Amino acid sequence: MLKGYLVPHPPLIVSGVGDGTEIPQTRAAYSRIGAEIGAYNPDVAVIVSPHSVLYADYFHISPGKSASGSFARFNCPHRKFDVTYDSELAAKIVEFAEQNNIPAGFSGEKDKTLDHGVMVPLNFIKCKIIVRVSLSLLPFIEQYRFGMCIKQAIDALRRKAVIIASGDMSHKLGGQYGFSEWGVEHDKYVRESIERSDIRRIFNINSTVAENAAECGLRSIMIMCGAFDGLRVKSEVLHYEAPFGVGYLTAGFTADERSDSLLPLVITDKNTRLQDARRGEDVYVKLARANVENYVKTGKTIALPNDLPSEMSGARAGVFVSIKKNGNLRGCIGTIAPACKNIAAEIIQNGVSSCSKDPRFAPITPDELDDLTYSVDILNAPEPISDKSQLDVKKYGVIVTSGECRGLLLPNLDGVDTVDEQVEIAMQKGGIKPTDSYELERFEVVRHGGVS
Repeated sequence: MLKGYLVPHPPLIVSGVGDGTEIPQTRAAYSRIGAEIGAYNPDVAVIVSPHSVLYADYFHISPGKSASGSFARFNCPHRKFDVTYDSELAAKIVEFAEQNNIPAGFSGEKDKTLDHGVMVPLNFIKCKIIVRVSLSLLPFIEQYRFGMCIKQAIDALRRKAVIIASGDMSHKLGGQYGFSEWGVEHDKYVRESIERSDIRRIFNINSTVAENAAECGLRSIMIMCGAFDGLRVKSEVLHYEAPFGVGYLTAGFTADERSDSLLPLVITDKNTRLQDARRGEDVYVKLARANVENYVKTGKTIALPNDLPSEMSGARAGVFVSIKKNGNLRGCIGTIAPACKNIAAEIIQNGVSSCSKDPRFAPITPDELDDLTYSVDILNAPEPISDKSQLDVKKYGVIVTSGECRGLLLPNLDGVDTVDEQVEIAMQKGGIKPTDSYELERFEVVRHGGVS
């Protein structure tokens, strides 16, 4: 049998940080989990924390033989924890990850103290021997595959283990981070999936929903679920609440029967979503894709097709080409005013810049092409405005100008919910300080393709 638990990590639930009465239902669920784990009596707890060392393309495992930590940063220095690391199990996890071409290891930990994503669970779960694992920003499928390596290592060493997926749900439920319907939809979807014991359904969450929910638990869940691959999972929601605008979900997972691996189905679902996206591409997005794919493979742009509609071959406009991979931005560059002879040529030029010259990302490589989705924004001419009251974050993009510095942000972007946020980001992109005087322009766009 393998046991796992999804737990939130609000420090306030720890006596001394809080007064012992906050979030009573979550506290009760935690007490139940602690009792179940006590009865199970595992050799080790593998705790997956989103607040340990985080890399974009690497899974960090805490090295060494032991670690300690306290809630000093939450004004409770006397609440301390000391743990022993199962270094043999940690090394075996890295070994299996390397065998499966998954980047993982012990590098890069400067602060060796325990984080609250680990200590809050340890406040209720009396496990002195642990392995602390961090997330990465790799695709969900890679989180799952890494979880499979954890289970391989557990089995190889014959450990009796429990997997703890530490993570909160949406932070956009009306507290200090604001409110978003995406947050409500995200938490409802994850909760229902667990209630149905449907791990496959979790992987099919809309990437836009997940991104805009501002959650920190989804990748922890993916890693834990990977550890259950090949087993028939029974999951149960113990409690859910969002008292401070943050979703706290506690759930239990058990498995003691063999089943087929879920990984091939998850990969099939992903490929189906990409194929559906491609079938829905219009001529603008198809041109962007064809050009990027040719450029990445050959270093050359494609020739302008002869059968383009007149609005692409006979008109000029500023154009932005956006590229996403597994729901995450992979490149986005464009022109405010037209620089080419027509819109089609603008798409070709800016597609090359997006895939190879965006300073935030390394150039796109050929092995990424099958995982990419595209959108093309055609900009209408900008118009000056007197102040921010004339902006609408969903309808208008904004251009902020201060001297020779200029920053632009497109409208209706995931995660940008207010005009203040929109202007602030545009200023940051243009290198404009909050104390600088500036002028504002707004513009509308016609968006082709829904990047997901």
